[in-house]
Amino acid sequence: MNTTALIRPAWTPATIALMVIGFMVFWPLGLAMLAYIIWGDRLDGFKRNVNKATDGIFAGCRKASYGANSRTGNVAFDDWREKELERLAEERRKLDETLAEFDDYMRELRRAKDQEEFDRFMANRNRATAPTTRRGKSGPGVAGEA
Repeated sequence: MNTTALIRPAWTPATIALMVIGFMVFWPLGLAMLAYIIWGDRLDGFKRNVNKATDGIFAGCRKASYGANSRTGNVAFDDWREKELERLAEERRKLDETLAEFDDYMRELRRAKDQEEFDRFMANRNRATAPTTRRGKSGPGVAGEA
């Protein structure tokens, strides 16, 4: 599943236009768009950190409410349950690490794409502004012209 944003947090014509329209309609909208352009690439990391923090808080609440009642009295079952919970916590940690690696990979991929687009722009710009050389002499004052 591809979850890329419709509008990248970068200085693109679309984001600039939305920012200007936002300022014209209601200035906080323009300000919010400006903040998204500047700090939008950090939102994924921020979201992940907030989710981890709240998971920890609610896990503490669950342990507090179920702590005394978590033992069933069956030692074999309770041992198996604890091992499974530890295994699941380890799997969760591995998934979180993979997600972080993938986020870094996608960020570098976007950076490479942006660099490629910029390089192409500069090459086209330099080609368009390069002086053209003509073969032979032509121009005002050359003999043979009418």
